[in-house]
Amino acid sequence: MDTQQRLKFNEDNIAEFRASGGRIASFGNAPLLLLTTAGARSGQRRTSPMMYLADEQHPDRVYVFASAAGDDQHPAWFHNVVAHPADLEVELGDARYQATAEVVPEPRRTEVYATQAGLYPGFAEYQAMTSRVIPVVALALQR
Repeated sequence: MDTQQRLKFNEDNIAEFRASGGRIASFGNAPLLLLTTAGARSGQRRTSPMMYLADEQHPDRVYVFASAAGDDQHPAWFHNVVAHPADLEVELGDARYQATAEVVPEPRRTEVYATQAGLYPGFAEYQAMTSRVIPVVALALQR
């Protein structure tokens, strides 16, 4: 898929998410959110749909995974989060929250990633496809 096709695919998914209150048909019943970041260099706002894992012990925290579907490079949103961890917006269903991010350190990263891979085996496949360690990012929602 070339860059233009990816952008169109992303735009279509964002529109579907917003029109349906947080669902995208191609993701089935998987928990989804929209993450809006400021570009690491440009500062331009960018929105990315992604699956998340709720933190059962902290209801105001969710985890997202910089899997890039097993690509050898981190996704652009990850670089944006690292550059501007306090300039984030998260959409869950119809609700919007400001958020801050923290890259989850080991050994917690491995625990959280294993939980997600157990629920959604595609994440185990993504890790097997790349030599990089897929980062896990904790998003603290400001409700």
